[in-house]
Amino acid sequence: RRYTNRPIVEFEIAAEEQMKITELRLAKLFSSKESIPSTTDKDSTMFAKKAEEDRISIIGGHVTAASESPVGKSIQAPARTRPPITTHVLDTSRGGPAAGIDVLLEVWRGAQSRPEFGTSDNGGWVFQGSSKTDSDGRSGQLMSIVDNVTPGIYRISFNTGKYNPRGFFPYVSIVFEIQESQKREHFHVPLLLSPFSFSTYRGS
Repeated sequence: RRYTNRPIVEFEIAAEEQMKITELRLAKLFSSKESIPSTTDKDSTMFAKKAEEDRISIIGGHVTAASESPVGKSIQAPARTRPPITTHVLDTSRGGPAAGIDVLLEVWRGAQSRPEFGTSDNGGWVFQGSSKTDSDGRSGQLMSIVDNVTPGIYRISFNTGKYNPRGFFPYVSIVFEIQESQKREHFHVPLLLSPFSFSTYRGS
């Protein structure tokens, strides 16, 4: 039932469960004092008292540690749970996902800083990863899961001719640029395809 949940939803569910566990533990910890055996034995009384003091000391330690954390320290963003560049393909002529399309991701590493319109690339594109769209039209992992994606110009190519042999496009390539200021962002670049047209956009 929860398999399709996004990671952030699962984090919220886990946090709620952790709060319930913490409440139960605190309630048990601060519940009425342990019943002390009806005996005049000093050792038993001292043992019970020390156990209670130890529990209070543990909680005090946690509170102190939290209050002593640096005030101005920036909070680190959570690590990624998926690659920084992803894609999916929708067949708009059928109104559904396009499965079985080969997908290729490349990055520009040519002698020039960026590919120029109307000039040969001369082998400037470097392979990053490849995959095939699943039954939901989503590609598999095209690159490693890294916190900071390397800025540069990327190209995603789709083998649309194999998917639709009678279509107009033997393949489709989408070229886009990731700036230095965007290296921690996520780039979802989908393809909306029909036999005689295609479009794309930057998704989330």
